[in-house]
Amino acid sequence: MNSAHTPFPKVAFDSLASSEARHWWFRARNRLILWVLKSRNVKFQNFLEIGCGTGFVLDGISREFPGADLFGTEYFEEGLAHARRRIPSASFQQMDARLMSDVDRYDMIGTFDVIEHIDEDETVLANISRALRKGGHLLVTVPQHRWLWSEADERACHVRRYTRKELVDKVHKAGLDVQYVTSFVSLLVPLMWLSRQRGGQKNAEKNSEFDISDTTNRILEFVMKIELKLIQLGIRLPFGGSVLLLAKKASS
Repeated sequence: MNSAHTPFPKVAFDSLASSEARHWWFRARNRLILWVLKSRNVKFQNFLEIGCGTGFVLDGISREFPGADLFGTEYFEEGLAHARRRIPSASFQQMDARLMSDVDRYDMIGTFDVIEHIDEDETVLANISRALRKGGHLLVTVPQHRWLWSEADERACHVRRYTRKELVDKVHKAGLDVQYVTSFVSLLVPLMWLSRQRGGQKNAEKNSEFDISDTTNRILEFVMKIELKLIQLGIRLPFGGSVLLLAKKASS
């Protein structure tokens, strides 16, 4: 990650580890990730998550796919400390994704809300493509729509929000074929836009958006469950706060 951007302090990972299991956003994203893996019949014997943070996503995958060998890499050791406690059976390594050098090693690689933090995202995608075995898959999520950029992105140390076309083009450039793509956090876009227009947030702390009431959290999660049902019915939402993409490396 670019040194010009403020890294996450240790307290941010502590906050993540204590919040993810109950927070609507992380729970909803996990449900979507697991549904895509199962509904698209993605087969894998091993799974690498790049930028695994505290291991919340990888923990969900370990429960749904207990036979898979799991690996996680993370730029910050503070995140790995939580991930190792969460999933003792997985293998973890501190790593800069820009320097990843594996070749034809993994059946499945996931990176969830990670590459938007990295200036050299195309380098990371090329590294992922090289690390995948033939017929292997990439699953990625990123924040979407440049017009949603706000101080919340700056606090999160983002360097960009993607357009769908930009993400698709970069994945294609890395040598991968896009199999499925959909927006999500779509029903909440008006609320996102309004909240990002509020002033006085420059000095807000990282992860301050986790400080919501239980009632609000339940309502937002309920909305996301409705949205998942729409996606499961085959509706590919054209806009949303985030976008998910599944791609495959050619078998020959």
